[in-house]
This record gives sequence, C-alpha cells and structure tokens, in this order.
Amino acid sequence: MSSSPSPLIKLNQLNYNSSQPGRKVILSDISLELTANKIVTIIGPNGAGKTTLLKLILGLIDSAKGEIFRHKDLRIGYMPQQLAMNTLMPLTVERLLQLATPRANKDIHQGIHDILTEVGALHLRDQSVHILSGGERQRIMLARALMQNPNLLVLDEPTQGVDVVGQEELYQLIAKIRDQRHCGIVLVSRDLHTVMRASDEVICLNGHICCSGSP
Repeated sequence: MSSSPSPLIKLNQLNYNSSQPGRKVILSDISLELTANKIVTIIGPNGAGKTTLLKLILGLIDSAKGEIFRHKDLRIGYMPQQLAMNTLMPLTVERLLQLATPRANKDIHQGIHDILTEVGALHLRDQSVHILSGGERQRIMLARALMQNPNLLVLDEPTQGVDVVGQEELYQLIAKIRDQRHCGIVLVSRDLHTVMRASDEVICLNGHICCSGSP
C-alpha cells in the first residue's frame, strides 16, 4: 500500500491576533494540509481572515501561536488580487514575465513562450499590460505565478473582474494546470457555484474553520 504524499504545507493549530490595540483574534486554531494534485478553495464572508490565512501560508506574517511545516522543496507561485503598476510606465506582457523569471533561467524567451501557450495567451506577448481586459490580465497574472515553476500555487480571488464565461474558462484552466503540473493549488474565491465544480476540497472560514470537505 502506497503512503500518502508529504504535505507541501501543514498548519497545526495556528492562531493570529491583530497588532492593533486590544489584539483582536483574527484566526483561531487553524489546522489544514496542502498537498500536490489538489485544489483547495477557501470561502467565507468579508473579515473572515481569508487574506490573513494566505499571508501565513506565504510566510509574509508570523503566527502568534501554532506550527507551520513547509516541505523542503516548496516552491510557491503567488497570484495576488491586484498588481499595482504605474500606468505612465509602458510595460509589455513579455517584460512583466521577464521581471518574474528566476535569474538562473537562461532560456527566458522560450520559457515565456511555453507558459503563455499553457495559459492560452501567447497572442498577448507584445501587448501592453495596461490595455488588457479583465480576463486577459488574470491569465497573464497566472502566467506570472507559473514563471517560478511552483509546486504550490496560491491564488487570491483569481477571477476578480472577469465575466461569468471567463470565470468558467479560468477555473477550467486552473484544473488543467493541476493535472499537467501535479501541483497543489490553494485559492480564495467568492464564486461559490463555480468553486463547487472546480475544487477538490472546500474550507469554510470565519475566524476559524467552520467546516471543510469535498464539494
């Protein structure tokens, strides 16, 4: 009998308090595992602590209590809700991806070609990032996250600003990336109905994990 794969990230009874006076509890007793070949979606109301949980996973903040185990070969690709860019500075899709490419990658142009093909956006290579539609921009942001050759993708509301048809296509693309790359994926979303079709596991968060399981 084969053993279960080691988790890419394991959280064990994590707690996080606000740094503001009074130190409000934002997250309490969070335990979960993120593994390869699995899409885990986090849902919850505004103020539930979803963004804070992503920051803990990314290592951007430290927990007040609890443990975080990270696999020794963990490579994270992060797709934020928005990427702040100066609209006065012309920036092409190719240049944006070049800036996200690890310096050790000697064949940058071929890598960009391959990843843009993977996300169905090769035709946007020479376009200015500022004139892209919502759906096009999200595909480019996903390509940017893939430039790190991640084994864990962290996606913060990846369909924000995308119409209903585009949302369905983007979730299909995310599932395809999981299947082809065998990576783990954790995402925050409000698109409940689409999420239920696209996720392997759903976590309902509201300061603590209210419930979790398969859709």
